[in-house]
Amino acid sequence: MLKKLQKKWKVGPVRLLLILLCFATGGSLSGLAGRNIMGYTGMEKGVLWVFVYILIVTLLWPACVLLTSLVFGQFNFFKNYISKLFNRLAGNQIFEKRINIAVFASGKGSNAAELIRYFNNDEQSAIFVSLVVCNKAGAGVIEVAKANRLPVMMLDKEIFFRGDHYIKTLKQSGINYIVLAGFLWMVPKELVAAFRGRILNIHPSLLPKYGGKGMYGNFVHEAVIAQKEKASGITIHEVDEIFDNGRTVFQESIAIETGDDAGSLAEKIHVLEHTHFPRITEQWILEKEQEMGYNYK
Repeated sequence: MLKKLQKKWKVGPVRLLLILLCFATGGSLSGLAGRNIMGYTGMEKGVLWVFVYILIVTLLWPACVLLTSLVFGQFNFFKNYISKLFNRLAGNQIFEKRINIAVFASGKGSNAAELIRYFNNDEQSAIFVSLVVCNKAGAGVIEVAKANRLPVMMLDKEIFFRGDHYIKTLKQSGINYIVLAGFLWMVPKELVAAFRGRILNIHPSLLPKYGGKGMYGNFVHEAVIAQKEKASGITIHEVDEIFDNGRTVFQESIAIETGDDAGSLAEKIHVLEHTHFPRITEQWILEKEQEMGYNYK
């Protein structure tokens, strides 16, 4: 029974214990609150009393279990669990689990905004951007997150490159996949290992050309123009321990016309990114989930 729950919820034994404690404590708390409320009604115990008591406990249970989950550090699990429960009661389409994405970004956040728009506004999607991770104070992506009421995790450089400090936080937040949308730091090997095959990046060139350390943003476009390339484009690829080296998932090219400079090329690349990145991210995630036995329509 316990192993089935671990597999269903995709949690380890310690987290399963915490979840079960939340269920038990939240249930007890709602029962206690229900009895106290019934004490103020003046009703005599009987069939009607039992009916009203059950109704009150049922209404109180979501709030009580969410409150308890804060104490045990399982709020995200129960938020998703209760949302799924309400969707089932409402007759809405539900999925075996919600797939949570953490979007890492360092700049304005235009790609992050497109990912959020694509996934979070579709009630029928199993995929949800649930966390924005940023390494630069004042970056525009922080405002994007606030506008969409999403939590932001700010990274400390020394701690980030120390190794595994943020892995625990990401897993406790229920993150299934990481998507880099203009994130300028190299991902530490410990984080790559913890999310092996589940980190996706978009790069503004046709890799392997114009990739590697220092090749980002306008630096890429300036290099492409300087070399008088006839085409550029985007590459969406999985992330490994080497800059811009992981398995290519998707590429799309665009012609460089006479008169194009780094600025005009950047605008064309942005169009490609916004057109393809959310769709390819969805396709990539669903393929990964299918490999693990989860099917979403």
